[in-house]
Amino acid sequence: MQFWAPWCGPCTRVTPIVEEVAAERAGVLDVVKINVDEEPGLADRHGVSSIPAFVVYADGAAVKAWTGAVPQPLLERNLGPFLR
Repeated sequence: MQFWAPWCGPCTRVTPIVEEVAAERAGVLDVVKINVDEEPGLADRHGVSSIPAFVVYADGAAVKAWTGAVPQPLLERNLGPFLR
């Protein structure tokens, strides 16, 4: 999950990177984007207090989370263990 908002500069910078990684791994990685302005309850349930924020789910459980716009190599490193 990617938590974001349209007014968030770092969110708009990282979104194309996330979309590229998701396209390269179609069928293995699904990205769900959550606009925190439209879904504040989901952000609260996931403990999101800063955006962009990411939560990785595997087998129905949250297994990794981080906050901040990261470059593509770090995004891929964060996701790597879950893409096998």
